[in-house]
Amino acid sequence: MEQHSDGLKVMVIDDSKTIRRTAETLLKKVGCDVITAVDGFDALAKIADSHPSIIFVDIMMPRLDGYQTCALIKNNSAFKSTPVIMLSSKDGLFDKAKGRIVGSDQYLTKPFSKEELLGAIKTHVPGFVPVEQATT
Repeated sequence: MEQHSDGLKVMVIDDSKTIRRTAETLLKKVGCDVITAVDGFDALAKIADSHPSIIFVDIMMPRLDGYQTCALIKNNSAFKSTPVIMLSSKDGLFDKAKGRIVGSDQYLTKPFSKEELLGAIKTHVPGFVPVEQATT
């Protein structure tokens, strides 16, 4: 069964307004329903309310960082199968390994491209089809 991106719920958790806005704009252009959060605490309440299909989370955030946020999501039986993609400006092996340990499904280095963002969704959300494919 194909799942068109129309209404596909995607959560973006990042303390950077620029990153949130960039990801939101890219995802809305392909028909996704985007929920944003400024940090892990903000995100956890929104995840419980909105049940996103995939979650992008920044690693470096105040209060609750991306590793802690990912671990909390993955330790919740209702959300453990929800794909969590780590976002970071660091491209180190240690960071990627730590992301795997807490249960992340993929690791994207910032700045990410539209192709990387959509590629991650296509990889982890079976049948995902962006609404408009042509314009870049």
